[in-house]
Amino acid sequence: MPSAPAAFENLLRELAPQVLGAVMRRFGDFAAAEDAVQEALLAAALQWPTDGVPDNPRGWLIHVAARRMTDQVRSDFARRQREAFLFLYEVADEAVEPAPDEDAGHDDTLALLFMCCHPALTTSSAIALTLRAVGGLTTAEIAHAFLVPEATLAQRISRAKQAIRDSRIAFELPGDGERAQRLAAVLHVLYLIFSEGYTSSAGGRLHRTELSDEAIRLTRVLHAMSPRDEEVAGLLALMLLTDARRPARLGCAGELVPLEQQDRTRWNQAAIREGVALVSAALTHGSVGPYQLQAAIAAVHDEAASSEETDWAQIHALYTVLLRLSDNPIVALNHAVAAAMAYGPQAGIELLDALDASGRLAGHHRLDAVRAHLLERSGDRTGAIACYLAAAARTASMPEREYLAIQAARLKAAR
Repeated sequence: MPSAPAAFENLLRELAPQVLGAVMRRFGDFAAAEDAVQEALLAAALQWPTDGVPDNPRGWLIHVAARRMTDQVRSDFARRQREAFLFLYEVADEAVEPAPDEDAGHDDTLALLFMCCHPALTTSSAIALTLRAVGGLTTAEIAHAFLVPEATLAQRISRAKQAIRDSRIAFELPGDGERAQRLAAVLHVLYLIFSEGYTSSAGGRLHRTELSDEAIRLTRVLHAMSPRDEEVAGLLALMLLTDARRPARLGCAGELVPLEQQDRTRWNQAAIREGVALVSAALTHGSVGPYQLQAAIAAVHDEAASSEETDWAQIHALYTVLLRLSDNPIVALNHAVAAAMAYGPQAGIELLDALDASGRLAGHHRLDAVRAHLLERSGDRTGAIACYLAAAARTASMPEREYLAIQAARLKAAR
């Protein structure tokens, strides 16, 4: 999509999954509907900055996308010379101009989310497709989130679209039993969308609030649908407790401010109170899951009056439990940080060495960044400088790159 003012970009990103859902509901062909919606978004990006945003931008996009779908039907019919389908085309063509209230009140984003997480798809393909269709992430951004090559992700998304077409997956919210089966993949997708919005994997922006806000909105909808599911509550709490720190993550010059240096008076206290209440209630019912544990960790950070008062021993204990439930390399990395903060840098470095030897984060900038931080705490400035520079060279995020380069320069100047 060509560049457009930020306001247009944000609006189009917000409307895209809703429009895709509406077109899917009407025509039923996911791959064709996505192509048509992309053409409608392109038309809007070209026209709206000059002509102005229509009174009903969502309806405008649905109308343009539906017209594209109808034109494709016309082309297919002409090519195949299937006169028997001409009547069906006329019916579809008449349906292009929606009645004034036809789509009012409909938000098909959640139905689209569950459709993309259908059991006919592999979990990895479902997550990749949903990030593309619902989250609006590029293939490159999704590839970075999965730590796989971009070409691999493109193939994965293509196979997922074909699976939806071949399986004739219905576009509707599933029943309670089937919804429970797909919930883990849906929660993972929402978590990844939020994470990309809170810390962008590439580009010049640290935050992409349109993504994190949409992830929170969808998780609220999911929580309202399943109020007794502790992991849904845990994920919502995690998002709120994490996003509460966003106002303090950038300095006056737009530079990244690490957690320990943030002005905690700028944190969103209402979001913290809501998140703490959610996770506290969730932890008192049933089994404890990974999102509840991550939310509990975030709550320990947010409730500390200062960085020095953070209960790192408790955070380390929570990460130890989380690591047993979720053998994830990023969790292992955070576990090493918590160990260093609670019991000294050497304890963290030993865990980092084991993670490095496993190769599960090979080439990832966060491994070098954490090692730099721990080496600096241990007094090894030369090693820390090298790791800061290595991390800066590997990240695609401009704010992170600048922060890491500044840390290396600071240590060089202090020698």
